[in-house]
Amino acid sequence: MALFLDVDGTLVELAPTPDEARAAPQVPALLERLRQRLGGAVALVSGRSIATLDRMLHPAVLPAVGVHGLEWRTAHGQTHRRANAAGALAAARDQLHVFVTAHDGLLLEDKGLTVALHYRARPDLGTEARSVAERVALDSGGRLELLEGKCMLELKPPGTDKGGGIRQLLRDPPFAGRRPVFVGDDVTDEAGFGAVNALGGISVVVDLDRASAATYRLADVTAVLRWLAGVEQRPT
Repeated sequence: MALFLDVDGTLVELAPTPDEARAAPQVPALLERLRQRLGGAVALVSGRSIATLDRMLHPAVLPAVGVHGLEWRTAHGQTHRRANAAGALAAARDQLHVFVTAHDGLLLEDKGLTVALHYRARPDLGTEARSVAERVALDSGGRLELLEGKCMLELKPPGTDKGGGIRQLLRDPPFAGRRPVFVGDDVTDEAGFGAVNALGGISVVVDLDRASAATYRLADVTAVLRWLAGVEQRPT
């Protein structure tokens, strides 16, 4: 199989802010062993940038899809990025900054290729934050679209998602010709589930309750790491 793994909420516990998220000490070594076990066919698929993933999971450095498919790194270490909408993103950043500074507990995350508004510490502002983000997307004239995740609203150029990123990596060795398996937890992972299902693969949502296109479920990060350890130990 070719194994594709979301990070936050899947390999790493969610934290109050993105910068506070930390991988458990055993995770980087487990990923490296999995990569050896599967002939290199293990990749990260995240809304985070690839540079941030490298910092979070140091010393493990894996093929990756970053920023919802706006960038990807091949098994040979080549990183590619799609054209961004710099002007539209700058305008969106300014508009969201006004809203964030007017309300305690909100966080504006600039990923370079996208900009994200986090309201995990202020769930009471979720509806208002969504309205603001929708207006910003509308003001961009189609140059940005709104992507909604867990207590997060992200403005990004249209036309990319995690499913497209998975398909991109599946074009080349060591992923090509293998059955894709994707594990993720968030609504932003649904595009990945859909792509993997269409390819006859296996999709796993890390949530026992919410509606999902995934064909299997795991309870939480602990269950994911336990399952991955079993994959790593499975006889050839």
